[in-house]
Amino acid sequence: MKNRWLIAASAVGIHISIGSVYAWSNFTNPLIDQFGWSAQQVQLTFSIAILFLGLSAAFLGHFVEKYGPRASGLLAAGFFGVGVIGAGFAVSIGSLPLLYITYGVLGGIGLGVGYIAPVSTLVKWFPDRRGLATGLAIMGFGFAAAISSPIMDLLIKSVGTNHTFYILGAAYLFIMTLSSLYLEKPPADWLPNGMKAKIQSGKVKVNNDLSQLTANEAIKTPRFYYLWLMLFINVTCGIAILSAAKPLAQESIGLSTVEAAALVGVMGIFNGLGRISWASISDYIGRPNTYTTFFALQIILFAFLPHTTEAILFQIMLAIVYTCYGGGFAAIPAYIGDLFGTKQLGAIHGYILTAWAAAGLAGPMFAAWMKDTTGSYGTSLTFFAGLFVLALIISILIRKDIQKVRKQNEAVATEPSISS
Repeated sequence: MKNRWLIAASAVGIHISIGSVYAWSNFTNPLIDQFGWSAQQVQLTFSIAILFLGLSAAFLGHFVEKYGPRASGLLAAGFFGVGVIGAGFAVSIGSLPLLYITYGVLGGIGLGVGYIAPVSTLVKWFPDRRGLATGLAIMGFGFAAAISSPIMDLLIKSVGTNHTFYILGAAYLFIMTLSSLYLEKPPADWLPNGMKAKIQSGKVKVNNDLSQLTANEAIKTPRFYYLWLMLFINVTCGIAILSAAKPLAQESIGLSTVEAAALVGVMGIFNGLGRISWASISDYIGRPNTYTTFFALQIILFAFLPHTTEAILFQIMLAIVYTCYGGGFAAIPAYIGDLFGTKQLGAIHGYILTAWAAAGLAGPMFAAWMKDTTGSYGTSLTFFAGLFVLALIISILIRKDIQKVRKQNEAVATEPSISS
């Protein structure tokens, strides 16, 4: 029997590798200087990668369920490793279209499969602590940029851009392959040591999943779309403030360019901390309460942020927003497990992550448009506060749907005793 904490460590290994995509900006200036490409042309590589993350997560979720986490992890390792190595070749011959295909398309496919494969497995290994387990892996994704940025910067300066891609690609391929080989689903109806005895003695109450649905059954339920919309709104508003945090800090509290850049770096730590802390908290207060708390908090924070000129208060508010953004990602797999069971959790998670791909395009573009139209990012934050009101309403509607299904389940469970 494999050790579930080593399974969790393997999941972190995969997520730290693929999460390096968030450090793409390290390549922006070197590529512009080397080839004269525009910032928009270079940035498009990252956008394509995130787009294919969402698409591959949706389309290859069924592959994860059919062939298991090990095969899926190896597939992700192949696509992401080859994509990054291929990016080195694209740079060596100065081909922008090839860079889009290698890092963007191939790397993006590896991102999507690599993101969902270990997470769906962890939910099954940690029936007692779903939030903590998925939070650990997704925290790795959040912290990856902080780990890989200085390494990328050092390599680019010492060996050049193309060789940096070669070295990183080989390293990711090795780490992800090694991590994937340890991944495995637990046996059917498996429980951690001592949990069965605690259940029998009444010390631990089993939280039964609301249902056990396939991905195609799940998308026919209202609660699937409630989850999708909650993630979409949380990510849209979160990504918008991530993309605008630096100029917003300069506008609101008068930070210099260097100070604002440092603030953004520090805030990235709160993004990672939010993933593990909120996901762990959700094990105790429940996923519905966690998301309602996210939205209630952010209605207040987004409404007051544009009007806050006190530096310390501004930074505390921004830190809380960053934790909610990261926490939204980390708690969603456990929420999916609660509502739809673990039968095809990977495939359902893949479908839900299309909200991330859509939000990745919508959030930054809307914030930039509002800035161009009104001359300030503050207006867009006020609009996003309104969006969070909608998200709060949805978080209440999903509770009503859960209660309705639970009553139906109870009615079905009591039918035999009534008829007898």
